[in-house]
Amino acid sequence: MPTNILLDKIRTRRGLKWGILAMLILGGGYIFAAAMCVTLVRHDWHESLYLLFALLLWNGFKFLWIGPTSLALFTRERLRERRASASVQRVGNSATSGSSPDLKDASFTTR
Repeated sequence: MPTNILLDKIRTRRGLKWGILAMLILGGGYIFAAAMCVTLVRHDWHESLYLLFALLLWNGFKFLWIGPTSLALFTRERLRERRASASVQRVGNSATSGSSPDLKDASFTTR
């Protein structure tokens, strides 16, 4: 559950920039810890470490997945913001010229 809370925070607009760092540090750390569990079992530790191995591997894959996903979401948000600012500039420029057909049509409203 703590990993899901962290992943939810990474998927926010402010957290998208941390996706690649989380992938490298946390994803790599979880995969390393999972590999250590298998190594310990092979050196005659208790086989119940395989349960911990499965949990660590699952969490590692979730963090490895969030890296490219956050990069794609971040790119999509930046493009959306750029389109919005460009449309605001177009509306601002056409409002100053006063010759926009869109503004003439906007003045007529239906009841």
